[in-house]
Amino acid sequence: MVIVLSIVRGMITTYKLNSAVKAPTPSLLQAAQIGELFYDNPTLQHLEDKDAILVMSFGTTFKGTRKATIQATVDQIQAAHPNTKISLAFTSHIIIDRMEASEGVRIPIPEEALDRLKNEGYTRIALTTLDILPGMEYAYNTAVFDRYKESFKKMTMGTPLLYWMGQEDQRDDFEDFIEALKTQLPKQNDNEAVLLMAHGTPHPSNAFYTMIQMRLESAGIKNVYVYTVEGWPMLSDIIPRLRQNGIKHVTLMPAMMVAGEHAKNDMAGEHPDSHKSQLEAEGFTVSIFNHGLGENAAIRQMFVDRAAEAYHLLQKKN
Repeated sequence: MVIVLSIVRGMITTYKLNSAVKAPTPSLLQAAQIGELFYDNPTLQHLEDKDAILVMSFGTTFKGTRKATIQATVDQIQAAHPNTKISLAFTSHIIIDRMEASEGVRIPIPEEALDRLKNEGYTRIALTTLDILPGMEYAYNTAVFDRYKESFKKMTMGTPLLYWMGQEDQRDDFEDFIEALKTQLPKQNDNEAVLLMAHGTPHPSNAFYTMIQMRLESAGIKNVYVYTVEGWPMLSDIIPRLRQNGIKHVTLMPAMMVAGEHAKNDMAGEHPDSHKSQLEAEGFTVSIFNHGLGENAAIRQMFVDRAAEAYHLLQKKN
């Protein structure tokens, strides 16, 4: 494994060990694999360069939001790299099976996509992800990188939407995200709020949601609250804050790439347990903004930039 320093628009996007470390062990080198990942296979350098970008997404069975978010982002990545092969893989095996049963369409898992690219003669692969944060799905992606990196002449992998926080001269993904999010936030009165529904994860990266909340507040954006479906904070943790701040009306908005099952049913469903119904039972009036983050042009551009960074690193000479 080679640890490199990648510069994109003046920002460091790959971690570099301190130069005072003279003889890093393999374990230390592995621990230092932060940010973009890079592997140059010394045994395959005789192969001709044939490049591809593999876009990895969790996926969704909802056709409309899939077209408006995932496919729209893939199309934009293709437009930015018109002469490069772009492939799409889903990391949710369940979604893949359901799509195949209902639509007769099979999106490959990343492993299948990489096997196919290898069989088609591609030798250098840039992996990019449509994940929001470095949670379990991103860990799956990095495991794919580790498993397949020696099968190709060169392999790189970019970061998810949110990764760097401006520390140690890194770029600030959260600042960029908040600026992008502002483009879809409605104008509000003092008694109105927006609730951003995130997914949540058992992974320690669940703490990123607290970071988003802190950055919203430090940016002077009032009455916008982040909660999760399967993590912390839950909706029940937010309701007391709404009451404390005199909120009467809320707009529910998914903070996920797609507006799929969670957005349609958990957030906006008419059943008694939906977030909409729970809030109405508590006396709030509720509006719904049922659009995934992938419909936000500024968010899509961030993902396109992540793909470009992985591709740039693929082209970088040692």
